[in-house]
Amino acid sequence: MNVPTMTDMMAQGKQPEVLFWVGAAGSYDDRAKKITKSFVKILHQANVDFAVLGTEESSTGDAAKRAGNEFLFQMQAITNIEILNAYEVKTIVTCDPHSFNTLKNEYPGLGGNYTVYHHTQYIHKLVEEGRLTIESENLKGKRLTYHDPCYLGRANDVYETPRDLINQLGVNATEMKRHKSTALCCGAGGAQMFKEPERGDLDINILRTKDALETNPEIIATGCPYCNTMMTDGVKFNLKEDQIVVKDIAELIAEANSL
Repeated sequence: MNVPTMTDMMAQGKQPEVLFWVGAAGSYDDRAKKITKSFVKILHQANVDFAVLGTEESSTGDAAKRAGNEFLFQMQAITNIEILNAYEVKTIVTCDPHSFNTLKNEYPGLGGNYTVYHHTQYIHKLVEEGRLTIESENLKGKRLTYHDPCYLGRANDVYETPRDLINQLGVNATEMKRHKSTALCCGAGGAQMFKEPERGDLDINILRTKDALETNPEIIATGCPYCNTMMTDGVKFNLKEDQIVVKDIAELIAEANSL
């Protein structure tokens, strides 16, 4: 898979049209790597000139900030900003809503000003520009429900773009009773992904998966690697993994386009 780095681009005297920020999950988590690969395939199909930072990419600092370590966040952020600015990066796309939110809303205060897209927004842009067509036959009629990631939906008011893409897949989409601004968190945000749940009657991801199961889906779609993990765990808890798959929108589009 051809994934050029910014170093490669600079050596050739080229500036890519977009920097793909892979993020920690997309780099290291085996399940999330599949989302990364699917998105790269989509970028190639649309002939997008892109690059990654590779080993120069570090955590955005989102988890440190949410956990209360502002000092560590600023250290991580400033290091990233220095690298991004040295490469004169203007536009960034990422599959991780946490990275999206941090790069878009928190880096400007530290000197990092970029145009930042969530991957669903960027794919939607490619479709609108006529650079990408989504096929509607391969997934036609599949029962699907979409889970809104908190950092994409409530934090950044991105609700319609993912749904527009889903509607182009030819699937039979049903909304959960709690969706858009009333959607329930998957339980991984705020650095909760990296700690055991606190005492209570029910884990949040189990409750959120219950919302999804009420729609009788074959596919639970989302746009966040952390949501993907939490919803997958919820499906396994309910012993439904042989009946229901949890997939990122990028994976669904790649599958629809036989990539």
